[in-house]
Amino acid sequence: MILARSPLRLSLGGGGTDLPSYYRRRGGFLIAGALDQFVTVSVSLGPQGAPPAGSEIIRAAHPLLDETLRHFGIDRDAVTVASRGDQPPGSGLGSSGSFTTAAIAALAAHSGRVMTPDEIAQLACAIEIDSLGRGVGKQDQYAAAHGGLRCYTFHPDDTVEVVPLRMSADVQHRFSESLMLYFTGVTRSAATLLDDQDARTRADDRTMLDNLDAVKAIGLDSRRLLEAGALSDYGALMHHHWDLKKRRSDRASLPHVDAAYDLARQNGALGGKIVGAGGGGFLLLLAERPDQVRAALQTTGLREVRFGFHAHGTEVMAP
Repeated sequence: MILARSPLRLSLGGGGTDLPSYYRRRGGFLIAGALDQFVTVSVSLGPQGAPPAGSEIIRAAHPLLDETLRHFGIDRDAVTVASRGDQPPGSGLGSSGSFTTAAIAALAAHSGRVMTPDEIAQLACAIEIDSLGRGVGKQDQYAAAHGGLRCYTFHPDDTVEVVPLRMSADVQHRFSESLMLYFTGVTRSAATLLDDQDARTRADDRTMLDNLDAVKAIGLDSRRLLEAGALSDYGALMHHHWDLKKRRSDRASLPHVDAAYDLARQNGALGGKIVGAGGGGFLLLLAERPDQVRAALQTTGLREVRFGFHAHGTEVMAP
């Protein structure tokens, strides 16, 4: 049996500028952090392999898996593939990118190949965006493959530059301690929101392009503030970013999420946003006194998920 895992991710500034419809025109930039929450994929020989505890064998049609198997020339009946996710799919943490990169690494190892993080990310993007024609961006695949806290520049020629977010250990610790992640209780497909953004960008919709230009500028400002350790200023920028995201679509938020966010702000949260495309998933908050916010949000019924950042990306592991 071969096991591979990829971290889920948090988009920390500039999300949405990684879609080809935007970055091929104007270039994209974002910051993403890998979480200590994972998607794990196992590959066993034969159709009746026993999966690891907690994993579920993938039996039905699965476009991401089927296309990955096709790339490696492996018949679906020749292997048993199972997966496990630490958080539910459709929750805005990039689970499809994490699944695809982990599946690539596992099947590459099964085929006797070793792939670099860039090679894994590029193939994952080719599968999801080019082969399957999904109107998604590239951040999920790159953040999963590379791990850590990193800055991603998406060039119009489709190349991607990956560099670390240069935070001191002290600042990174303070940053991690200031963040809170709450599950909204709603999962959704990002496709509807992203398809609308993609179509409007391709149509040169001025409002959408101006919005994404502003989001890219926020990503660049976020890098400067985080590297300088200016966390309160970054929190204010998160609030502005969330406002811009909601302007892109009236489906980006939900009434109970808006109420929880307002309550968090009234109790010291400096900023926050729904992670990913919006419409459900996880609400990310930043506060100088997070326990004060936690106490206030106990009345909302939202579930907090404690997390840390993970330094590594996609890994092949011992079974």
